[in-house]
Amino acid sequence: MVPALVLFAVAALGGLILASARLRGSNPPLALALLHGALAAAGLVALIVAVVHAGASASLARIALALFVVAALGGFVLFATHLRKKNIPVPLMLIHAVVAVGGFVVLLIGSGVLG
Repeated sequence: MVPALVLFAVAALGGLILASARLRGSNPPLALALLHGALAAAGLVALIVAVVHAGASASLARIALALFVVAALGGFVLFATHLRKKNIPVPLMLIHAVVAVGGFVVLLIGSGVLG
């Protein structure tokens, strides 16, 4: 699960930069949004592989996976809005962030890094 944790952590840093740009009033650069999404997608794939190989012992990882899938769906909506050159809705951006952070915390706990 370490590769997934690292990928999600780097994606989260990009997400902070994206969110701060949006909260300052404009949409962030599209290239950064693409990088953020690619890192998060790679983290999701790494987590899926880890969950499949861990089997029944990965209950918290499965919960984290579900949360990251929900966050990814929100991310797709945000990205589609960005592509249409409309301002990203701040409430959806915040929900996306909270769900992703929740998944990250659950993954940290499940991997033994926290708790």
